[in-house]
Amino acid sequence: MTFGDKAIRFNKQLHYTGGPLPAGIRIMNPFTEFEQTMDIVESFYHKYYNDNNSRHIILGINPSRLGAGLTGIPFTDPKRLKSALHIPYEGRITHEPSSVFVYEIIEAYGGVEAFYKDFYINSPCPLGFTSVDAHGKEKNYNYYDSKALITSVKGFMIESLNKLVDLGINTDTCFCFGTGKNEKFLSKLNDEYHFFKKIIALEHPRFIMQYKSVDKQFYIDKYLSAFSTIKGS
Repeated sequence: MTFGDKAIRFNKQLHYTGGPLPAGIRIMNPFTEFEQTMDIVESFYHKYYNDNNSRHIILGINPSRLGAGLTGIPFTDPKRLKSALHIPYEGRITHEPSSVFVYEIIEAYGGVEAFYKDFYINSPCPLGFTSVDAHGKEKNYNYYDSKALITSVKGFMIESLNKLVDLGINTDTCFCFGTGKNEKFLSKLNDEYHFFKKIIALEHPRFIMQYKSVDKQFYIDKYLSAFSTIKGS
């Protein structure tokens, strides 16, 4: 099986195996909620991962409603799916700031083929979570937003990380999107289970776009500098 075949199988078999979720939190599984998602996923992985090469993994937090929650591809909203990856999409066309930044990084790296040849993006929790606010609006919810949720999903995350590594991941260096709670949790988990020799944390794309957009080029250069450390490994 190619790397892409393994990634497709991982997504097809993905289902939540953790403990009970806290009240008001629901699981978001884009691979079962939307009919076209698996077709998109298969097109993507057959197009960019049709080989047996090892790749370094980049771990976000968990899928968001407006990006991977619709496309099944981490940090890829429908706009980038069509414009950058040239994969057909029908339905709600959303704009996710994190996806904008990630695809600027990908372009700066050398384009989608060069980037996805070297990297695979996913999350320590590959399924998303949502909550409903007082006005009835559904919102993204991060795995670390409550201690109760962390307790419930920790076993599922450990199981998922082991399966992700088995896809063909180079375990010398893992990149982590998020220099706060995501880095702290991943580092602690890694100290216990030894998934990777080293974790390099980078500011989360959403944080950069929301709070540091005037310094965006600084962070693009920082990302590229970090990624250059694994060249040839």
